Amino acid sequence: MQSKFIIVGGGAGGLELACKLGRKLGPEAVMLVDSRLFHIWKPSLHEVAAGTLDVHQEGLSYQMLAHDNGFTFVYGPLTALDAQQRLLTVGAILSEHEEILPERQIRFDKLVIAVGSTSNYFGVPGAAEHTISLNATEDAERFRLTLLKLLTLAELKQDAGVDVVIIGGGATGVELAAELREASGVYAAYGFRRLKAERDVRITLLEGAPRILAPLPEKVSDAALKLLRERAVTVVTATRVTAIDERSVTAGDTVYPAQIVVWAAGIKAPDFLKTLGLPTVKSGQLDVDGTLAVKGFDYIYALGDCAACAGPDGKLVPPRAQAAHQQADYLLETFLREHKGKPPQNKPYEYRDYGSLVSFGQTTSVGSLMGSLKGLSWFVDGFVARMMYVSLHLMHHQAVLGTVRTGVLALARFLIKRTTPLVKLH
Repeated sequence: MQSKFIIVGGGAGGLELACKLGRKLGPEAVMLVDSRLFHIWKPSLHEVAAGTLDVHQEGLSYQMLAHDNGFTFVYGPLTALDAQQRLLTVGAILSEHEEILPERQIRFDKLVIAVGSTSNYFGVPGAAEHTISLNATEDAERFRLTLLKLLTLAELKQDAGVDVVIIGGGATGVELAAELREASGVYAAYGFRRLKAERDVRITLLEGAPRILAPLPEKVSDAALKLLRERAVTVVTATRVTAIDERSVTAGDTVYPAQIVVWAAGIKAPDFLKTLGLPTVKSGQLDVDGTLAVKGFDYIYALGDCAACAGPDGKLVPPRAQAAHQQADYLLETFLREHKGKPPQNKPYEYRDYGSLVSFGQTTSVGSLMGSLKGLSWFVDGFVARMMYVSLHLMHHQAVLGTVRTGVLALARFLIKRTTPLVKLH
């Protein structure tokens, strides 16, 4: 097999690049490789975990996206790379020890690695074994099914409940805590009649920094803390988790009972990147220059969480969806200019921070919007912030589905929500 442009990783940035490039150049020139069959917007995984979003309705088939956007989809994980020969190996797909797809090798002219990130446990004992991290749809589904089982058991027993501990007060941890509180009240309305949400679903959020949402303005952090406390979420800051076992989380001198533990305290690049023979930095990310090319290879690029890209100020671009979106557009311009025989772009990629929004359930959000002047930002909250948060998801869908289909899909989901339970009950 051979393709001019191969993109490995169908997350927000990788998929958008494949769709936009495929619409211009066609399936003979553009190929997307991913180890999963369906795409879901990663910032919505906390809703899948809480049961307020059905992954089977939300997921988009890569094969369908490939057909509609003019690229070729290859199903399987990247297992090896021969950078000098421009040859990558896609691993076999097995089902119950039966080989469904064999190992394949593909030659390329240009390669883009966009494999995202995974959890960084920082060596905390028991973290890898006894926590769930919302890295992928299967993680969110595992959390949801575990929660549903525990709620069912709590309903059968008097004076029982569910203790949920979320480690990490960044956007993922805060959004999950808020979504869980809202969802627990909905579960109580669907047959769990003995369940009192605030009493029986006990949610604790642990954060090592002095405040939650530490990278965001203090006003956003304070508003988020107020909203969580109004929802009876216990928030403990400036605390360091030292051990986790099957039933508890230890932080300093305090032991928190826990039947479900979510790890949202940090991310790192996937470990396999270090085996590809490409330069990496201490965090394991691929070391790229200002054009997003991996250093030493002018035909291999990286974008998103797996790329260590320094801005003009020397600071690394943050691992955020808007960065991956911007980098995808930058590489799209790079590749199209080359395809048309035009000179390369005359300036390196520069990250632009448009602000951050944090979801607090289905009705409200908080966040900050960045102005065109350096250091200028506006605080937003309530319904307006919620609508802006929803628009981010729609903008991603518009990039991969087009405007008309995104509008139809949004309308269909609105109607479906009127005819189905507010939470997934099976």
